[in-house]
Amino acid sequence: MADLKFEITQELGVLSENAKGWRKELNMVSWNGAEPKYDIRSWSPDHSKMGKGITLSSEEFSELQSILK
Repeated sequence: MADLKFEITQELGVLSENAKGWRKELNMVSWNGAEPKYDIRSWSPDHSKMGKGITLSSEEFSELQSILK
């Protein structure tokens, strides 16, 4: 499996935290040098490890906001 490169460009908020300190967060993340996208996933306390998540474009995030209203 190829190395996955990521950069959290903006931390937008924490949705929850478990007993081991992992937090489900909403962030702007650049994957492999691409334009940052909205990202919801669990992160270890130092952001060195991540769980499965979902990445949304700006358009998809706007649509999600509309659905939730």
